Amino acid sequence: MPGSPGSTAEPPGQAAAEELVENRRGKLHPAVARTREAVRNLLGELPHGTTVLVACSGGTDSLALAAATAFEAPKLNLRAGAVIVDHGLQADSAHVAETAAGQCRALGLDPVDVRAVEVGSEGGPEGAARSARYDALRDAADEFGADVVLLAHTRDDQAETVLLGLARGSGGRSLAGMAPVAGLLRRPFLELPRATTAAACIASGLRPWHDPHNDDPQFTRVRVRHEVLPVLEEALGPGVIEALARTAGLLRADADALDVLAADLAETALRRDDKEVHCEIGALADEPAALRTRVLRQAALEAGCRATDLTAGHIAAVDALITDWRGQRWIDLPQGIRAIRRGGFIVLAEGVTG
Repeated sequence: MPGSPGSTAEPPGQAAAEELVENRRGKLHPAVARTREAVRNLLGELPHGTTVLVACSGGTDSLALAAATAFEAPKLNLRAGAVIVDHGLQADSAHVAETAAGQCRALGLDPVDVRAVEVGSEGGPEGAARSARYDALRDAADEFGADVVLLAHTRDDQAETVLLGLARGSGGRSLAGMAPVAGLLRRPFLELPRATTAAACIASGLRPWHDPHNDDPQFTRVRVRHEVLPVLEEALGPGVIEALARTAGLLRADADALDVLAADLAETALRRDDKEVHCEIGALADEPAALRTRVLRQAALEAGCRATDLTAGHIAAVDALITDWRGQRWIDLPQGIRAIRRGGFIVLAEGVTG
């Protein structure tokens, strides 16, 4: 969709942000303080000299993150730069990317790198753009020797993610939402509302770009943001977003504990060779479903299934080869992988037969 980097369209949360800023000119605004504190808390334990990159689109959240990181990184003896990913999905995307890069340089971030990507079609428009973006961020981290890439997801984004997981009928791991720390990636703003990042930009004199895609109802997340969450807030009262984000945190702790137990079980229940993954039925049959299905999912991934294509329905069908065996022939999984019961094992491999 064509967009305008100088658009005067009021982004979501703008009115609330203006209210937060009112009458606080000339002081360090609380919203700016909160963004800086969030960055400081998540980066404070990093070794001196670590390189940190901010993923910055030039939008409200990522620009507030860039400003907070530029301020805090030198105090923590960290090197801070930025990566701007140009998805090429709008006519003026190159100009938008260069504008964001200029803002990052003006904040004192260095290096600042603009990366153009080609967005495919696999996983739908949102999924394909996300995959291309994350690949570019990892490549940039490798090139600049960065140990951390900062993402600007807020508490509102977390709530939207939980609702999307509920709509898909996803398991506890999906409902756990986004983690504050996930390998290379860190999300300092997960406990901050979107209104805070907007207020921080206004108070700091920053001019964010408003992505027109954020108002386009063809995207599921946009419909959740503008149609579903307001209805829930009206019907259930304020605090729905905070409650959803809090639920994600609680579920994440449970999911992390189950993942550790499942990894231990997989060590004894899975056997691997060059072509096949074998799941020992005797080691899995009496285990709780929460552990058994995690191990089966790991086996399917190791056999060659892509995580984005592997559904809870697939895993339930494979699990039935253990818990509801009635002579099923095999289960077809993504990427041509099959699961078949052979002797005392569930065998997963490409095109495997009895």
